[in-house]
Amino acid sequence: MQVSVTGHHVEVTDSLRTHVEEKIGKLKRHFDNVTDVHVVLTVEKLEQKAEATVQVSGAKLFAEDTQSDMYQAIDRMVDKLDRQIIKHKEKTGSHR
Repeated sequence: MQVSVTGHHVEVTDSLRTHVEEKIGKLKRHFDNVTDVHVVLTVEKLEQKAEATVQVSGAKLFAEDTQSDMYQAIDRMVDKLDRQIIKHKEKTGSHR
C-alpha cells in the first residue's frame, strides 16, 4: 500500500505524516486490497480540511472532513473511509 500525503497552504510535518500513516494503516485490517492512498491536507482560514482518495480493487473511494483541528479532521476522515471500505467489502463478498 502506497500512501502519499500532500499539503495545500500547509506544511506537512513529520508528526502529521506519521499520524496519517498510522490511521490509514488501520484500514488495511478490514480490506487487504488497498493499493494506493492519496491524502490532501488543506488549511482555509480557520478550517482544517483532510481529504483522501483510496484506490481499492474495483473501486475508488473518497472521503473528506473539516474541523478546527487537523488531527481531528484526519481521524474523522479515516472513520468515514473505514465505513466505506467495509461497505465495499460486503458488496464484493459472496453471492451464494
